[in-house]
Amino acid sequence: MTATEPRSLPVGVPGLGPSPALAATGGPVVSTMGVEEEFLLVDRLTGAPVARAGPVIQTASYPLGELVQSEFYDCMIETCTRPTTDATDLRTQLRRLRATVADAAHASHCLLVASGTPVVPPTAPIPVTDTPRYRRMARHFGALVDGRLGIVCGCHVHVGTADRAQALFLANHLRPWLPALQALAVNSPFAGGLDTGFSSWRSLEFGRWPSAGPAPLLDPASYEETADALVASGILMDRRMIYWFARPSEHQPTIEFRVTDSNADLDTTVLVALLLRGLCATFLARADENRPPPDISVARLSAAHRCAARYGAAGFALDPFTGDRVPAQDLIAALVVAAGPGLRAAGDEAEVDRLLDALDRKGTGADRQRAALQRAGRLRYVVDELADLTISG
Repeated sequence: MTATEPRSLPVGVPGLGPSPALAATGGPVVSTMGVEEEFLLVDRLTGAPVARAGPVIQTASYPLGELVQSEFYDCMIETCTRPTTDATDLRTQLRRLRATVADAAHASHCLLVASGTPVVPPTAPIPVTDTPRYRRMARHFGALVDGRLGIVCGCHVHVGTADRAQALFLANHLRPWLPALQALAVNSPFAGGLDTGFSSWRSLEFGRWPSAGPAPLLDPASYEETADALVASGILMDRRMIYWFARPSEHQPTIEFRVTDSNADLDTTVLVALLLRGLCATFLARADENRPPPDISVARLSAAHRCAARYGAAGFALDPFTGDRVPAQDLIAALVVAAGPGLRAAGDEAEVDRLLDALDRKGTGADRQRAALQRAGRLRYVVDELADLTISG
């Protein structure tokens, strides 16, 4: 889920690194990045989600403060890194956050699990977290709030920007590359205790919420008009419910990408963040060329994302630029080439190559969940493996 409460934490604030606005006058620059990860709390014996976020957050907040927060359902927890320009620091932060919250979960007799959907369904509906905003959302969108299949966990990456115009510039130009990125990070094949046939069922389940999906092509004026109209019509409760895959943050000077599943494999999370920052740097460096973004329809982009959700990184994909059916690996290779100048500017190229090679060997999160089930024949074993992997990165 992604309907977070207001935060004071400055994830991705660009002031800690060179200003992205400088990109228009020279080569790619290194922006800050920050990652928000959503996790499940599951029972240690059954593997099913349990409503224990309150005590886990209370315990974890002593060392972490605002870096650990509640989420929409009471079986979920979100962690937030501080802004950083360094890939090693990002990994270190993510590892510490996971380890600290996992220890707090253990003290409350549950496990911390990174998966886009619960592998084992809850034994009873999980309540919504008891905050005024979440209660209002539950009333307003009651048909979507079932406490069972609607429990989903995403990974959100913030990249520092100078202003909203720059964030929208990036959202417009990165739209066609996000399906390939999604395919790398699929990690939710199971729902309701069954194999859905999809590699990312989370994307379909969360796609039922209004505005969840590819962003339209917008400039600052049309963004304001569109956002105001969505709220005024009652389609959205507020602007924070704009769930586009790429959007200007409403509370931080960043662009926020919200397209991938939460992954137990820490390498996958780091890979996603580095590729997104690399893409942003590459396109910002070309901003003075005044190239229009590709005019690709939301319908075609949605189809490309649906294909990524179905097949992941090893199957077929829909090329957003042409509409052709191609191997997903071709689009992933093109994504890495597109991000190349930004990756080189940050010194991330070798690390991304290493992480991609590792992903090829290990398979995506969805591949590994299915392999775990095949080995053991029990969904409970899949949960155990995910819990171990979540804290072993």
